[in-house]
Amino acid sequence: MGKQILIKPLITEKTERLSEDEKTPQYSFVVNKAANKIEIKKAVEEMYSVSVKSVNTAIMPSRRKQRMTRSGVQKGAVSSYKKAIITLPEGEVIDFFGDI
Repeated sequence: MGKQILIKPLITEKTERLSEDEKTPQYSFVVNKAANKIEIKKAVEEMYSVSVKSVNTAIMPSRRKQRMTRSGVQKGAVSSYKKAIITLPEGEVIDFFGDI
């Protein structure tokens, strides 16, 4: 492929709760900003060997961050990214921690 579609899975407390739902499990991924829903669906189906029911996307905005250190205030930013929420049909599962 010319560009990498799936960058990494998003693993947080909320996404773990969504993935444990037995009727419609949902998984979140950080994806390429230029990728569309069709490309994301094909990439997930190819990589994890599952069928995808639906794909929802959201562009998460960048945020300013600062912290106090001995040398003063350190300022920076968390860059923006595109998030894809994948819904699978009932009975299908993606196992991120299978080999651990």
